[in-house]
Amino acid sequence: MEDRDNRNPRRAAGGEAESISLQRNGRSGRRVAAVSSAALSAARLTLPGVMDAEGRVDESRLRTHIFKHGGVSPSERSLVWRFLFGMYPCSSTPLERSLLQEQLVVRYGVMKRKWQHVLPSAVRLHLNGTDVELVAAVTYFDQREAQTQQQTQDQSEEVKDRLAFLELQAQILYERIAFDHEGLREAIRIIDKDVPRTDRDLSYYQNEGLGNLLVLRHILITYAAFHPEVGYAQGMNDLCSRFLEVLDSEVETFWSFSSYMEKFSKDFMADGLHRKIELEAALLKELDLPLYAHLVKDNMESFTFCHRWLLLGFQREFEHSDALRLFEILSCDHLELISQQVDRARYQERLARKHSTEDSLESGLPAFNTDFTFELFICAAILLDNRESLLQCRDDVQLIQFTSSLQGKLDLNSTLKKAENHFYNYCKRCAWDYMNGRCRASRSKHEDFFYQLRSLFVLK
Repeated sequence: MEDRDNRNPRRAAGGEAESISLQRNGRSGRRVAAVSSAALSAARLTLPGVMDAEGRVDESRLRTHIFKHGGVSPSERSLVWRFLFGMYPCSSTPLERSLLQEQLVVRYGVMKRKWQHVLPSAVRLHLNGTDVELVAAVTYFDQREAQTQQQTQDQSEEVKDRLAFLELQAQILYERIAFDHEGLREAIRIIDKDVPRTDRDLSYYQNEGLGNLLVLRHILITYAAFHPEVGYAQGMNDLCSRFLEVLDSEVETFWSFSSYMEKFSKDFMADGLHRKIELEAALLKELDLPLYAHLVKDNMESFTFCHRWLLLGFQREFEHSDALRLFEILSCDHLELISQQVDRARYQERLARKHSTEDSLESGLPAFNTDFTFELFICAAILLDNRESLLQCRDDVQLIQFTSSLQGKLDLNSTLKKAENHFYNYCKRCAWDYMNGRCRASRSKHEDFFYQLRSLFVLK
């Protein structure tokens, strides 16, 4: 993986949309996010070989580029995330994305109005008057709502008719969905506690940007209302805030966040929490048994701090811009054991044909744990890099104090390199053990091993 320097290439095509965004945000301070940023549906990515002449994206090349270049430049990030997190299908053309954008805007509006109609008392954030910034945030948000309403009234009759048809479709789609009123009220109660705790020191929430706290609140409530099996859990505000900051649009944030949660919502539940902790402990046991034994003690509680790292994508452990880079690197799923399963199956078939004798290879794949995702290797790299300090921790209090001291102080490029090394060393050791136990002792043994390793883990 290449180190990223201070390169910040500008988009040639699509530069107009970026310029508009810069003008809207201004140098003096942020403004409240737009409801939707339709202009980006026609913008082009300038990443080499990623987007074809018709505006379709090669998803494999996109993910490879993100990983090999250590993320994307800030000027490309907003558009890239729309593809990376599934709001825009990579196979779509600009025209198809424009039509999809309209549909998603209307659907989100119908969804939001539905819970607002059911729970009208929850539409506005209840203020006690002691938080001056929150009072200002409500004012800025109300101003955006008034502007949005005026823009809607100024639409042409043709646009209004088209949107009215899309709204009728959306109403039919969602009319039979019944809310769990008690569960939704509880979710809103927690959201109203968590949203004000979102990191307001970020430039995105400065000045008029405070109104984005209310945008964040509406997104989270809408998600909780239509995903009762997940609802809301603490930490989702920080995660969703990351999407809102990058996409700077309410609708795009909702759909991208929802798509992300389809894969990772289980991590916010008790079973998912314990599973993450168990996996990190199992990986550390493979990499450093003495450190594992020291941390695990009588139970897994000493690994609980790792879950916060993994849940929020190391949001607080790295400088903010680096945390955004790491989040997109982890989300590209480029260096994952699970992504190599097809290659392993093909290799096993070739090897079975090669050794189809009385001592032919028995069924079974090498002892790779495909649940060891790259984020677990990132976590392990941090633990191993601070091995001596961790060994000096004698109880959970000291452990939490030490890990808290790491916030904002870790170097991303160094951590990524170490995590890659741990990943490949783990793969190499598993493949070597497998070949030792399974392959015939012959002069071609080393050739077989390197062929297997190459077949399993070659990166394009």
